Amino acid sequence: MKLSELCTIQMGFTARARLDPATDGGRLAIQLRDITLDGEITLATLARVDLSDVSDRYDVGNGDVVFRSRGERTIAIAIDDAIHERAIAILPLMILRPNPSRITSDFLAWSINLPTSQRHLDQAAQGGSLRMVPKSALEDLRLDVPDLTTQRQITAAAKLAKREAALAASLVENNLSLTTLALADIAKRRSNTRPYERSKP
Repeated sequence: MKLSELCTIQMGFTARARLDPATDGGRLAIQLRDITLDGEITLATLARVDLSDVSDRYDVGNGDVVFRSRGERTIAIAIDDAIHERAIAILPLMILRPNPSRITSDFLAWSINLPTSQRHLDQAAQGGSLRMVPKSALEDLRLDVPDLTTQRQITAAAKLAKREAALAASLVENNLSLTTLALADIAKRRSNTRPYERSKP
């Protein structure tokens, strides 16, 4: 099924000038820099900007998906309730609003990030060092879409697998650090108990 049949797709807000932090109030904005290559939104970097006159059509919140259309990795991120208010999505982010009767936001993002989907997007990307995926490539992307219950089961399992992988990587890193410290301690103790002997001619 084509992605265009499952959701509406629109470009993020086009900022005509540099977005400086608002001095008073302002609206929360999600920019390209706020999204990691691992597909996470860095909440700490989200800024409030003076865009009070921008249409609400550029707002995203729980249930929406933003697509990173430019850069090394072109990935999708489902917005969840970790962001406590609606935020303006800034171009080159694209805004995807899934039809909730056909697909969940988590499953939509997960499907776009699959290797098969990424290959399609890579082939359609335009530009050299600053590659960008056009809106038409997203619209034409074909996804396998099971029923909503199965979608939720798949994304729940995917989140658990991602968490398990992160914990395993952390465990390996901690073990390496402990081993390095232990070896350094051995080197120190051996150095203290066996003073350096100058070689004789």
